[in-house]
Amino acid sequence: MEKIKAKLLTLMLVFGLGFYSSSLFQTPNKAEANSQDLNDGQRQEEIKLGAFSISLSVQNLEISKAFYENLGFSVLGGGMDQNYLIMKNKNSLIGLFQGMFEGNILTFNPGWDENGKNIADFLDIREIQKHLKNKNITLTSEADENSSGPASLLLRDPDNNLILIDQHR
Repeated sequence: MEKIKAKLLTLMLVFGLGFYSSSLFQTPNKAEANSQDLNDGQRQEEIKLGAFSISLSVQNLEISKAFYENLGFSVLGGGMDQNYLIMKNKNSLIGLFQGMFEGNILTFNPGWDENGKNIADFLDIREIQKHLKNKNITLTSEADENSSGPASLLLRDPDNNLILIDQHR
């Protein structure tokens, strides 16, 4: 019973973090923008980070898969033989990863929608990286600024949560 309570609490925290982080990156509508105090009187730049998911480090991929299927998620990608699954419920995405990393990671995929499909209009990861550096955000790892195509970067939020921005094309 305690394990179920712990899992439910964890799940609530994960979705709460997802809701909170998505609200951080939303662009205010015109009425909100006019009523907000913005830095130097200018509107904040819109940063398109792409599809959002949470990447969970799991102990047993099969048990976690069954648990999330009971919550209405279905497998979108990955595979048991690869030790990871990407699961989807409506617009919600989670990645289940066994033995690949410690802790959980907030993940953004520039150039993809929530179905893992390419979108035409997206901000390249090197532009996102330039923006973050201009805001004096410390990066844990960086994309090669002289490259193009697939790349990733890592950073940590003020509470030491790991954030992965992972561009696949």
